[in-house]
Amino acid sequence: MAAAAPDPVTRQVSGRAAPAPALSGPERGQPLAAAVAELPVQDASGKRLRFGALFRERRAIVVFVRHFLCYICKEYVEDLAKIPKSFLQEANVTIIVIGQSSYHHIEPFCKLTGYAHEIYVDPEREIYKRLGMKRGEEIAFSGQSPHIKSNLLSGSLRSLWRAVTGPLFDFQGDPAQQGGTLILGPGNNVHFMHRDRNRLDHKPINSVLQLVGVQPVNFTSRPSVIHV
Repeated sequence: MAAAAPDPVTRQVSGRAAPAPALSGPERGQPLAAAVAELPVQDASGKRLRFGALFRERRAIVVFVRHFLCYICKEYVEDLAKIPKSFLQEANVTIIVIGQSSYHHIEPFCKLTGYAHEIYVDPEREIYKRLGMKRGEEIAFSGQSPHIKSNLLSGSLRSLWRAVTGPLFDFQGDPAQQGGTLILGPGNNVHFMHRDRNRLDHKPINSVLQLVGVQPVNFTSRPSVIHV
């Protein structure tokens, strides 16, 4: 007899899901597998921390990005950088970005995007894998993103230029890896999870902020960021 399939880490909550899960609030949290919470991430200095320690005592919006050279991820994180810390403090929520490069790329990426919230890396992509983040592009209509300003050609050229002119010539992560967004904590509660199906399938930021009671942000005013 075939063995029963293991329970998934959590269930997908997306625009295609039934209304009830999509609207479930923090009081309906689901558990994150303890083995996933124990996996390590690294900060900008290379220090290793337990993934679960990042949201053990608080709620967190955790955004997994594709890789730090992805122009779509860069422009999305530029908008995350516009969220005032006071808005987050009022709701007792934090924002965490997780990348999959070496930790050496964290500081340059933050300088490029103006991002000053928390950021870590999972260079072995173990957390990505355990959470079921996709690899490759699924053909699906994702709508017009309010966060992406560059077109495919100009964005790709900027990404390539940053790759060849950077101190370490690499792609700062697996180019085929997709990201996703979760709302986690306190503890191992998972309140919301969205796995990106392709590079344009990220969740609009204000829709995620609404789920945790953070007031919406006007993303039309752009910060002073130097594009290279």
